[in-house]
Order: sequence, then C-alpha cells, then structure tokens
Amino acid sequence: MSLEVAVAVPFKQRGTTRLGEGAFVVALSLDRNWFSPDQVQRLITIAASRGLLSQSGDKVIAEFDPATVSIPESYEPDESILREQSAFEQLLDVLVTAGDEKREAVAKINERQRQLAISVEAAAALYATEVGIDFDANDSAVIDAAYESFCS
Repeated sequence: MSLEVAVAVPFKQRGTTRLGEGAFVVALSLDRNWFSPDQVQRLITIAASRGLLSQSGDKVIAEFDPATVSIPESYEPDESILREQSAFEQLLDVLVTAGDEKREAVAKINERQRQLAISVEAAAALYATEVGIDFDANDSAVIDAAYESFCS
C-alpha cells in the first residue's frame, strides 16, 4: 500500500511512532522532496481518515507499526495518493497488496455485485473475505464505508 509506505518513512527515519507535525512535514517535503508542505498536510488528513495516523496536539502518531513496513530502495510516491480513495479502491488495493491480480479481482467483484444486486463496495468486501483477507483495525474505515454502501 503506497500510502502506508509514504507515511511510514518519517517514522522509520527517526525510529519512533510519534513525531512533531513540523518534523513530519519536513521529512516528506524538504528531506525527501516528495511533496510540498501543503501536500503533506493533505497526506496527513488522508492517512488519518484511513486510520493510519492520528494527531494529538502538535504530534502526528502512527497507528500502525512503521518498523514492519518495507520501503523499497527506489520508492517514490506519486501524487495519486493525495486524493481520497473510494472504499472500493481501498479494498482493491488491499486485495492487490495481498497478491490478487487486479483485473481478476475486479472481474470477481463485478460478478458478485451482479449476482447479489449489491454495491460494488459491498461486493469488494465480500470477495475480500471470501479469499481470506484478514482485516485489521487500520481497515475499519474501509469496512464501515462498504457496510454503509450496502445499507443505503
């Protein structure tokens, strides 16, 4: 998951799970030159909405263990991670990260959506559980969004 990798970098650099907001911004904008300071603020907002980060005062807190995140040597995020992803896109990312081929996963999800007459988000959540995806606390926002789409 590209968002988790980008967010993990500043924490891994400093060997902590808590950073001052300014240090987090500097790590991604000036040290890495990946984003502008405004874009880092947007990244914080998106990561918080996905359950990856929280904030307390002027601290940014990792809600996952950054030490367990593998950062490829040539990794550089693209700006697409700065846009909100739908619950479907987030679930598809989880599936692809777990090893499913994207086109095949989309086909299976669409099949369930047609068969059961449910939203694409609910079909993606159903398919993910069928193939054994083990959702953790960081995925709760995705599951909630899929559930809301199913109920509405």
